[in-house]
Amino acid sequence: MAAPQDGPWLDDAAGRLVRPYTVSNGRTRPTAALDLLSMVMTTGALPAGQMGPEHTEVLGLIGSRPTSVAEVAAHLRLPAVVTKVLLSDLVDCGALTAKAPSFRTHNPTDRSLLEAVLDGLRRRL
Repeated sequence: MAAPQDGPWLDDAAGRLVRPYTVSNGRTRPTAALDLLSMVMTTGALPAGQMGPEHTEVLGLIGSRPTSVAEVAAHLRLPAVVTKVLLSDLVDCGALTAKAPSFRTHNPTDRSLLEAVLDGLRRRL
């Protein structure tokens, strides 16, 4: 049976009881340009119209701190593309803002950037 924090949507033997394509209403392409490293943040505006429980969960998860698309997908236990569709719904209605990763303005193969990432990883390990 599902763990109490997972709610009725997960079953240990069967996995997710609601298929990802039903969460996104069969859509596979987000309307907003989102990368896995894009940062999303709530605006404080309430979504207009009918939103699903996953949309509400996303807003509660993000709160007022910037959160990456990848982190949201991991917490929701949904594929990244489904998460991007949900997030783009919230961006479209004004409940979220999205910011592209900052390395887009820099060369991602810049040696100093790669060395800084490596140094950070070494400090963590």
